[in-house]
Amino acid sequence: MGETAARSLRADAERSVRAILEAAERLLVEEPGASMEQIAAAAGVARTTIHRRFANRQALIEALASSAARQLAQAVEDGRPDTAPPLVAMHRITANVLQVKSAWAFALELPADPDSEAAVLQRDIAGRCITVLKRAQADKLIDEAADLDWVRRVYYALIRESLHGDADGADPDALAARIIDTLLHGAGPRA
Repeated sequence: MGETAARSLRADAERSVRAILEAAERLLVEEPGASMEQIAAAAGVARTTIHRRFANRQALIEALASSAARQLAQAVEDGRPDTAPPLVAMHRITANVLQVKSAWAFALELPADPDSEAAVLQRDIAGRCITVLKRAQADKLIDEAADLDWVRRVYYALIRESLHGDADGADPDALAARIIDTLLHGAGPRA
């Protein structure tokens, strides 16, 4: 088989896996007990294709969690956490994360085995978040005495709650602005 044919087969395999994962997310968010066969049908692939790509349902779920976590990590990196001004980075990251979390709600809520790729990526994302919060603290956007792990947890809660509210169709930039404003200024009266 030539190099071009091999590359074409790899691209087809990647498209199949992507279609399966996207279909799994759509189906499992509505019906968490959906079978491999139902997911294959939703993806428009043969039952044998899904079984060839994933040894069992658990392997598919783990791949789904890892894929979503990779996209979330990329969303964070796309916000330039190390180089953009902290407030800009916080806004960009938040808007990016909202988009990924709304598209991959099922996969990102799965409990991850502590040694799984998804869990490792989630820990890395938490570390990146602390990095941005430290930069914001250095810029006097966050009180110097604030417990940054607590601030991170509140930030995560604000994102989670905004997605569970009336976020369907909401502008990610507007939601991000609201989340960052609430995180940095709370609900108290403005001066």
